[in-house]
Amino acid sequence: MKEFVLRPLPPEADVETKAILKQLANANRYLAELKGVAKTIPNETILLSTLPLLEAKDSSAIENIITTHDEIYRESLFEDLVSNPAAKEVQRYTSAIKTGFEKVKKTGLLTGNVILEIHKQIVENNAGYRKLPGTELKNTSTGQTVYIPPQSYDEIEILMKNLEEYIHNDALHPVDPLIKMAIIHYQFESIHPFYDGNGRSGRIVNILYLILKGLLDLPILYLSSYIINTKSDYYRLLQDVRDNNNWEEWIVYVLKGVEQTSKGTIYLVKEIHKLMQQYKQEIRSRYKFYSQDLLNNLFRHPYTKIEYLERDLNIHRQTAASYLDQLVKGNFLKLEKIGRHNFYINEPLFLLFKNFNLNST
Repeated sequence: MKEFVLRPLPPEADVETKAILKQLANANRYLAELKGVAKTIPNETILLSTLPLLEAKDSSAIENIITTHDEIYRESLFEDLVSNPAAKEVQRYTSAIKTGFEKVKKTGLLTGNVILEIHKQIVENNAGYRKLPGTELKNTSTGQTVYIPPQSYDEIEILMKNLEEYIHNDALHPVDPLIKMAIIHYQFESIHPFYDGNGRSGRIVNILYLILKGLLDLPILYLSSYIINTKSDYYRLLQDVRDNNNWEEWIVYVLKGVEQTSKGTIYLVKEIHKLMQQYKQEIRSRYKFYSQDLLNNLFRHPYTKIEYLERDLNIHRQTAASYLDQLVKGNFLKLEKIGRHNFYINEPLFLLFKNFNLNST
């Protein structure tokens, strides 16, 4: 394997080729449509509570952390009763997305400290950047070393500071933000600053960069699903930049991912909106207790429980239980039990997420 030295950004190559600019137009078009479609959901917490879970599930699956939708939702409702290590990892990833989102929205910055905080939540430790040499990336099938990232702590710190400057200083490289996102992702994964959790941290950085540049208002781009479906291309093209300085194919690949995942997420948001409207009309026509707060509760999460309804509607426990029982009898919710505890499933919403496939939209 030939020696490779990772250079600071910006890259010297032409990253505005004809092929890149052609794909860029499509990516920007559908990303803008997604931003607009997201505004049709009246309460943004509905999307913030559901779509990051899907992103977290797929991003974790890339790292062979496998769980199901059902396990994830149960974990978030009954953390003290359910013990599934993979589901807990997905929940930590979801929390890291939300933490990063809040910090970027509040400060308008995506700094190295924000990335360190995200990583800390994902892996549940405070190890920070790698301090010991010896990290190598290997082919999981053959065991062959394919890439040796920077080894010294000082070099990692210098490259991460350069990455932070590249993120914020557009004069350093005045190209479209989506092109920059592809470059940022390559650089972060090539620095490989942490012992573990680099892929998951890097995919959150993608989402937060779109928020930072105003291309999305919420962290809802479902990018990891695309990477799962094209996993071999993802790793091959990353390495091809290192080996052959082939930026064009890598950037086109990422831009295609933005286009495809934007289309898929547009479909998903429209289906959520359609289902909400259906529930609104039918519940309002049959029950006097209908309210927008009730509807928001039923769509903030595919699962709910009495305590959530008490809190969201500011009602007594007995009243909340009565409402939920009536919605079960009306086939709006499905009642299930864990131990002595009841929980209620919005089954059409659950099935929408469970059956969602990026390739079928």
